[in-house]
Amino acid sequence: MINTVVELLWITSLLLSQTGFLSVNGFILPSLPLARTNPDLVSIAAVVKIWTRSNEDEDYNTNNNRRRRMTLSATTPPAEMSSPTISTSSLKLHRQKTLGLLTFDLDDTLYPISPVIDEANAAFARAMARFGYEGLTPMDIVETGKLIREELAAENPSHAVVLTHTEIRELSIRREMENIMLAKKLQETADDWATPVSDLASIVVANAKKWARTAVSPSIVKAVLTAWEMERHHAAERHLYPEVLDVLSQIKEEHPDVIIGAVTDGRANPMFMTFTLAPFFDFCMSWEDDQGGRSKFFTELSSVEGNAELSWIYNAAYEKYEQLRSAKDAIEAEGPHGKASSTSLDSTSEERVWIHVGDDLAYDVGGSALCGAKTILVELADKYKQTARHRFDGSSPQPTWSTSSWEELEKRRVMNEAALPIVDQKIAFYGQLPEAINTILEKD
Repeated sequence: MINTVVELLWITSLLLSQTGFLSVNGFILPSLPLARTNPDLVSIAAVVKIWTRSNEDEDYNTNNNRRRRMTLSATTPPAEMSSPTISTSSLKLHRQKTLGLLTFDLDDTLYPISPVIDEANAAFARAMARFGYEGLTPMDIVETGKLIREELAAENPSHAVVLTHTEIRELSIRREMENIMLAKKLQETADDWATPVSDLASIVVANAKKWARTAVSPSIVKAVLTAWEMERHHAAERHLYPEVLDVLSQIKEEHPDVIIGAVTDGRANPMFMTFTLAPFFDFCMSWEDDQGGRSKFFTELSSVEGNAELSWIYNAAYEKYEQLRSAKDAIEAEGPHGKASSTSLDSTSEERVWIHVGDDLAYDVGGSALCGAKTILVELADKYKQTARHRFDGSSPQPTWSTSSWEELEKRRVMNEAALPIVDQKIAFYGQLPEAINTILEKD
């Protein structure tokens, strides 16, 4: 019986493998000719056991393949490996899990968003004064943004819900500039006519408003917006949570092949945080980079309860990872001097895992898990000023910078409840993150 099985496997190995390897039931084994000439590499009993289990596992594999894989694909052995040197220790019946992709949310995950926004708004007021628009306070841009969103919601609700933070902020800057230009024009006109501004005719006021809209320079609007965004990044670097940089260094050391990315709903980008986060991150995906996907999500969020899906942004992050991973693997395979380097059997049997870290149940946990990521929820002590979990339970007032409607907040609460059961790990301080990652990798 054993001889018959050996002969069958020998024939199969000739048909399926030109590299000296045979993949049986998901495991990589030396082909039977190699096994016969090197009997210490693999026992006949082990081969027979795998052979007899293959039929039993066929139905399971068929059903399992219908589900989307929750981990990233491993690379296959290169064709050049016709007769590799293999030791018995390199033959593994279980693929080793490694950290392939680690993604982070930014706001309230790596730093508190409230003080960062406050300092960026202060930079807005200073920039406006430099261009001659004096008398503004940091909160003016926030209140004007809320007013604009309310006005648009009344005129065109479907358009209002999909506006990005950047679009609202740019409209707010322009509105503040127009208001100042209008006030100056009306005062000049009233002085010329020796009459109070309140006595000016409506037609005069209407013409002054039209003039104010044309008097605002788009380039100055952009310059003020740039000043706001630059200070946002500088403030984020100043307010990074304790241990973040040390923990990122540890993760890089323990998982040298990991690719680290950011997924955010705003304009923050760790690649611009030169003195802190930039050396650790390989890419950043922003919701604002895909207007089509973002519009679809917020349209669904405004019309259904808990069914809006964030797969579009996480799929984009995964595709970016695949591009970077493919390039990295190609460079490593080429070798330092342009020569093909050998790849060990251990590297071909890796199961690369994707882990996402964030503070928001709905957006971070729910969105990333839908695309196959394992999740780590960051819930720090209140002294670290996170806002996500307090925004939806009614335990505290909304942050001053928030422009979300109560309807949107209620929909988010429903999504939070749906995401809670799929949290893989939770951390209360950043020193726990490396252990949480390793716990996920060690699970079967």
